[in-house]
Amino acid sequence: MTATLPQEIHALIDAYPPERRFALAVLQDIQREFNYLPEGSLTAVSEYLGTPEAQLYAIATFYKALSLTPKGRHIIKVCDGTACHIRGSVSLVSALERNLGVPAGATTSDGLFTVETINCLGACALAPVMLVDGIYYPKVTPEKIHEILERYRASAFGNGGGNE
Repeated sequence: MTATLPQEIHALIDAYPPERRFALAVLQDIQREFNYLPEGSLTAVSEYLGTPEAQLYAIATFYKALSLTPKGRHIIKVCDGTACHIRGSVSLVSALERNLGVPAGATTSDGLFTVETINCLGACALAPVMLVDGIYYPKVTPEKIHEILERYRASAFGNGGGNE
């Protein structure tokens, strides 16, 4: 197995039997640990599972939850489903882009935030809704964006708080 990878990646891979059917699960575990699939991780998974690297690359680029590029410490997901769109999700994305200085889909230069739009978070009654590191922020307005981001910027432990 590739020796230059962090030991954590090897431990994540070795937690599974060397069978192709575990490819997605292994990639998800690596993604969860590193917020992306580091260079060389697909090769290591390929060698361990006996799965062609091209097939793993296809999985990594098909699923939006997987990324081949580093993501920020805090992942911001703005729902753009019908209910959220009608209630102003586009203005939330614009406010995030202005505040963070990056377009949706990008990561800030300090590596603190990544902004993504999601087709639906399944929380239509909370529209427009934003998710930051798994914490739901309901009925968000552009005016609330700065306050929410400041919680994450100020937090020494990376936990921006709970629901509003």
